Amino acid sequence: MYSIQDVQAVFIDRDGTIGGTGHFIHPRDFELYPNAQEAITLLKGTGTKVFAFTNQYRISRGQATVQEFEQQFQEYGFDQAYICSHEEECSCRKPKPGMLLQAAEEHGLDLTKCIVIGDVGDTDMLAAHAVGAVKVMVRTGWGESSLTKFREKWAQTEPDYVAADILEAVHWIMNRSDG
Repeated sequence: MYSIQDVQAVFIDRDGTIGGTGHFIHPRDFELYPNAQEAITLLKGTGTKVFAFTNQYRISRGQATVQEFEQQFQEYGFDQAYICSHEEECSCRKPKPGMLLQAAEEHGLDLTKCIVIGDVGDTDMLAAHAVGAVKVMVRTGWGESSLTKFREKWAQTEPDYVAADILEAVHWIMNRSDG
């Protein structure tokens, strides 16, 4: 039987998943979706670790700082933020699983007992797939396009669940049971 207590951590993408448009928005101008804070708070209430994981290459261009993003995620209630600031090829930029692997090492996680929520199939879902994490796709941000127009970019991977938004994703996680 699966329960929320079996989940070691939930990794949540930023742009298009908890707010924004799917494109870069500086932390000072970023707005959460109306139900995103409720979703984060619900997860936190279960005692599950909640991590942000996001590609933010504009940091490398000097358009924002890692500290500005970390402060934003802390204000939202995330336990920690994993941020790839690189524009060039690296081991942490999604779809590579470097941020997930770093979190696993730092927090002693079994990534097969973790969940990734995101809106982009060829980054978020592929990173989750690479480590065996549960994959939850949201239709906000790039989600609808990832499921239709850009589906061929990640055709070999299926999400475990497709949610309308972050709150539905969290409800699915909290209410799911196998067996």
